[in-house]
This record gives sequence, C-alpha cells and structure tokens, in this order.
Amino acid sequence: MFNRRQPPAIFNHVVLLMLVSFAILPLLVLAFNSVKSRQEFGANPLGPPREIQWENFPRAWEEGNFARTATNSLILVVATVTCVLTLGGLAAYSLARINPPGTDSVMFYMLVVSTIPIWLYMVPLFFMWRNLGLLNTRLGLVIIYTALNAPFAIFLLRTFLLSIPSELEDAAMVDGANRFQTFRQIILPLSWTGFLTVGLVVALAVWGEYQVALIMIQDSTRFPITTSYNSFNEEFGRDWTLTSAGALMMIFPVLLLFLSLQRQFIAGLTQGSVKA
Repeated sequence: MFNRRQPPAIFNHVVLLMLVSFAILPLLVLAFNSVKSRQEFGANPLGPPREIQWENFPRAWEEGNFARTATNSLILVVATVTCVLTLGGLAAYSLARINPPGTDSVMFYMLVVSTIPIWLYMVPLFFMWRNLGLLNTRLGLVIIYTALNAPFAIFLLRTFLLSIPSELEDAAMVDGANRFQTFRQIILPLSWTGFLTVGLVVALAVWGEYQVALIMIQDSTRFPITTSYNSFNEEFGRDWTLTSAGALMMIFPVLLLFLSLQRQFIAGLTQGSVKA
C-alpha cells in the first residue's frame, strides 16, 4: 500500500566499511607499534614504522615469560571448557527435556545471579577459598570460572535442545535406549554446533581473564597469560612496544581459532535463536 524507497546500496556499504574500520584500525595500530623502537613510538605512536624491529617479539616472549603463562592459561581454558560443557550440557538437557519441578524458578535464579558482579562477593570468596585450601591453585580458578560461565552455557544449550524435535528421543526410547544413551547418541550429534559455540565463548572469556586470577593466584609460576603484561612495567612508565608485541602474541591464537571455526560459530548462534 505504501511505496517505501529502499536505501541505496552505497549507504549499506559505507556503514559496513565504517564498522570494519572501527574493528581493524586498532589492531593495525597495535601491529605497527609492536615493531617500532621506543624512540619511534614516542615520536610516531599511530603511524606505520619507519624501521621494523622484529626483535621486540622474542624480547617480549622472554621478559613476559609467555611460555609458562600461556601454558597455564591453556590448562585453565581446557579444564574450564570441559567442566562447563559437561555440567552445563547435562543441566540444560534436564531442564529442556526432563523438565523437573521448579524449572522456571531455576532459570530465573540463574538469570538473576549471573547479573550480580563477582566483586560484590569477592572478599568472602577469597577467605572461603583460603580456608578450603583452594587459594593459589588452578583448581580454585577452574571452579570459579566454571561457576561464572555455567549460567550462560545452560541458557544457550537449553535453547539449542528445545529446537530439536523430541520425537527423535521418543523413537530411541521405544527402541530401548535410556536417557544417557539418547543424550549421547542423538542429542550431542544434533547440537554439536551449540556446544562448539559455548565452548568458544567460554574459552575466550577464560583466556582473557585477568583480575580474578591476579587476586586468587600469588605464585608467579601459575600466573595466566594476561599477567605477562605486568612484566613490561618500569619505574616511571611502561614499554609500549613490548606490550604491543605481547598483545599480538596473545591475540594470535584466539584470532586463528575464531577464523578457522567462524562458520560453525555463526551457525551455532543462528540455530540457537530459532526457538527459545
């Protein structure tokens, strides 16, 4: 009934170009600064380097002790993702299929609790962890990271499971399969993109976490990779060239992982939005 004029395609391209520039330009400046000398960084902090200093990367790797901190972060990521997917997957399946009494209350409770900042209960949590002997241990960090990421995992995985027809499980149970066999042989193959999406999001969150680890860990041999930036602090400032090189080394594995799995990640997000 109304003849609405569609916006020209050039407008969409301009908006997309602005968004891409907003995302890429900071990374480009970071890459420029990672191969500059300190003198050139002071004179030209935003432009391309005049002389490339490749030795910034091995220096940052050694001074930041990235070999040890990256290993610690990898252990934390693998352990946390495993716990979140295992516990969150079973909880999401129970809430989506078994539907025990109080399911709505449980979902509402997790929604409310997940919005409370951890800093409101960090002090009692610190003393509790000290009394339990979990302070300054990887296990203590894994438990905290699992608790912080479990509500998101349960919400998203439950959405995926609700989008799968229950008739498939009913047919398997008629053939004699129990709940666990149904979950392992039917649900997991059909919802693997959802588990992959949750795993990627949780892995990125744990890989980049800094403050909780700095509070709960005092042993320098167990520090995660984000604490390596503290090694570049000096008495009256910071070496931003080594900091930029260290940031690139930290971002590279995350960027490589996302680029290699971006199709599955986007498919997982769109599939999870079909049915809530």
